[in-house]
Formats: sequence, structure tokens, C-alpha cells
Amino acid sequence: VQLQASGGGAVQAGGSLRLSCVVSGRTFSNIAMGWFRQAPGKEREFVAGCSWNCGTKNYLNSVTGRFTVSRDNAKSTVYLQMNDLKPEDTGIYYCAEVGYGQRENLHGENWGPGTQVTVSS
Repeated sequence: VQLQASGGGAVQAGGSLRLSCVVSGRTFSNIAMGWFRQAPGKEREFVAGCSWNCGTKNYLNSVTGRFTVSRDNAKSTVYLQMNDLKPEDTGIYYCAEVGYGQRENLHGENWGPGTQVTVSS
């Protein structure tokens, strides 16, 4: 599976960003997808997940109500709308295939390049 995340940037606290991830090498409409992030000096963590049609979603507690995961199966793309961003949301954001309702990358360390999000106070 190949993953290309984009849409990151530098914003002030309270701002918004929309991340996109284009997936190839898999039948996209058959797979669940997740977003993860890694802050400097910290472990990578699960942020949001979406079943094959986003009928089931799950979120990291600290982003619930601020972030929304969605997908367009016709475009093989998963999105992460991030509102009311906080400095603690800063990090590199990655997408990955996950198991249904799960919070781990099914493909081990295949993360793709990720996209940087920087939130200033």
C-alpha cells in the first residue's frame, strides 16, 4: 500500500486545517483507515479511524469534537478536518490502513512521508 498525506501547515491556535491522504495499491473501499500523529520526542499515537464507509468512526479523546474523519472512496482519499487546533496538536500526521475499529497500522512501519502540522499559541 502506498500512502500520500498532504494538507499540513502552520496555523495559530484556534485555526483549522484539512488533511488529505491518497491511497493506492489496495482496494480502498474495502479497507478501514486511520490517522496518526507523532509529536517531537513522543511516541506516535492514533488520532482518528474510519471504517470502509466511515459508518464507524473512533477518535483520540483529546480531539473528539474538534477533528472529523471522512473519506471519498471514488477518490481513494481519506480526510481529517481539524478545527480549533491547539499547540499540543503539533506533529507529523500520517495515514495508514487499520483493522476495523482498531488503532494500529496494519502494515507495521509503512507510514509514508506524513505531513507536518504546526500550531502556535
